[in-house]
Amino acid sequence: MSEKPVVALIEYEEAPDEVRAIYDDIMETRGIDWVNNFWKVLAHDPDLLRRTWQDLKRVMGPGELDPLVKEMIYIAVSATNGCEYCTYSHTASARAKGMTDAQLMELLAVVGMANETNRLSNGLRPPVDVKFKPR
Repeated sequence: MSEKPVVALIEYEEAPDEVRAIYDDIMETRGIDWVNNFWKVLAHDPDLLRRTWQDLKRVMGPGELDPLVKEMIYIAVSATNGCEYCTYSHTASARAKGMTDAQLMELLAVVGMANETNRLSNGLRPPVDVKFKPR
């Protein structure tokens, strides 16, 4: 993957006020003193930046699923979609929430198995068992 972004990163110091406000919320919500590069490229479209941050904050915030489980799901989807950036960033987040290397390896084994069996099922098209369907 190329190290050069498609659009320039918009650093905090260069950002317009509306983008800085979102950056400030990102840092405050996450308890950090920096904004990662994903947000810096989205900043070219402040509406997209705001919407994506609000949606992510809502989905990844408190809910029925444990925060570590949410991060592990994000890793699984990111690995399946081939998103290097997301795989790295959510692995770092999951590790900060206590995920071990053994858990990561087991998660990726499940991801690999699910991808393999999904492809087999998609190719072979077995009918879904009646017992699997909701009543």
